[in-house]
Amino acid sequence: MAALIERSYSGHASGNDSKSNDPNLDDGLSCVNGLRYLIVRPENGGIRDIIKYARGDIVSGLKFLETNYGLEDEIDSVVDGIAADHRWVILVSIIVRKIIAFFAKPMEWTGHVVEWVLNLLSENDNLFGLLCNLVHGKMVIPQRGTETFLSTIGHLDRRIDLCRGLSLNVEMENRALMDLCMMASKLAYENAEVVRKVVHHHWKMHFVEFYNCWNEFQKEFSTQVFLLCDKPKDADLILISFRGTEPFDADDWITDFDYSWYEIPKLGKVHMGFLEALGLGNRVIPTTFQNRLQVNDTRCDPSSTVVDAGIHPWRGSTKSMSYYTDSDIGQGGQVQFSDSEGSISNGSTRAPKKLSAYDSVKSKLKILLQEHKNAKFLVTGHSLGGALAILFPTVLVLHEEKEVMQRLLGVYTFGQPRVGNRDLTRFMEAHLEHPVPKYFRLVYCNDLVPRLPYDNTTFLYKHFGVCLYFDSLYIDQRVDEEPNRNYYGMRYILPLYLNAFWELLRSFIMEYICGPGV
Repeated sequence: MAALIERSYSGHASGNDSKSNDPNLDDGLSCVNGLRYLIVRPENGGIRDIIKYARGDIVSGLKFLETNYGLEDEIDSVVDGIAADHRWVILVSIIVRKIIAFFAKPMEWTGHVVEWVLNLLSENDNLFGLLCNLVHGKMVIPQRGTETFLSTIGHLDRRIDLCRGLSLNVEMENRALMDLCMMASKLAYENAEVVRKVVHHHWKMHFVEFYNCWNEFQKEFSTQVFLLCDKPKDADLILISFRGTEPFDADDWITDFDYSWYEIPKLGKVHMGFLEALGLGNRVIPTTFQNRLQVNDTRCDPSSTVVDAGIHPWRGSTKSMSYYTDSDIGQGGQVQFSDSEGSISNGSTRAPKKLSAYDSVKSKLKILLQEHKNAKFLVTGHSLGGALAILFPTVLVLHEEKEVMQRLLGVYTFGQPRVGNRDLTRFMEAHLEHPVPKYFRLVYCNDLVPRLPYDNTTFLYKHFGVCLYFDSLYIDQRVDEEPNRNYYGMRYILPLYLNAFWELLRSFIMEYICGPGV
């Protein structure tokens, strides 16, 4: 199948040689010839098309697939083959994404209610305290965006302190460093005020910035990332942590179940949704990926990105900044605003700045590396955030940022989905495996997300790096690939349910076995 696609591309390129003398067509055709992508579009068909496709009507399935512009007859045969040979994989993606999209608003509303109720109980010392405060007129009303308002994930795991008794050494496979990455990946789900408070007061480190970045395809500020240093001056470590899949965010889950890819020359096929989350393109205009991933892309000017950062509303808060630093924090640890329109503290007003996550982090990282001559940087993230964490240095390599990559200490991801094909694996192993491994994936037992997108002959998604697999007894193994890589097969069904039942029972007794706070 891959060979057929290659032949269709080469045939299309040679067939257009006769038109190259036309100056009005040359640039456009050269751009088209450089594009290789496959997009699965659930919105292009309805329930009737899905039913027909499930029954074997390949023509109905073609509605959901899109590939290169202008390939016409040649590419039709390729798409037809994909639609026929991998019908059930495509159907799973289409159906799941349609269901999630249908429940997007109810999921969002449920998330807001659940978060608010959990914080209401937390800030009033649980249900009994809430009733007492209500009777005495002292009930505390939680406020989103404040340093006491935690996310649902923050309430599921209340631990915020780093593991005690461990020495933080700037070297990979250091337990304290892994613990810091794990906690930073969890902390990324919180609002900027909570992040600042935890980094400063609990970890005794230097909070740098919190970015709330724009996804052009989703038309939302849906990518969050923060940076910290181990100390304000002469830092040894710079940590970048990307936010992952939020439980009640439909867009995040749709991205995880999206199998669309874009092929980067010399690099390989890369998950299109993750590139969009980094601000590196928009599938509505596929040429944007080519433009943003060029080696000579100069959009990432450190001075312009940092100075021009503006203010915009973001989910869960009536007013917030696309990023803020310590200088934006007034007395009492609150971000300073002068009005509800989002004016900054000096009284000036700016329109929302749609920052790219890749550009913002890259420019700030360069500034930090210049300030801290001996520092190395570490990238981490959970779930979707893990995918962004490994893609960030991947694009740095693509853009030939050799000086920056020389300062890379490593990448730790937790429950990370697959990001690309085997070509990407081979390309990045040369940069992350030698002379010592720098990329570690931590996978827990039957976690679904690391098994997405599917690893098969069409979508070609492959994991790479060192996999540290933990079973339900928390016994770790160093493996090449987690067991049951695609969640396929009836033989896995019974063990999955038995294991889930065991984990449910264990949750009630773990505190008595391992101690409080586990």
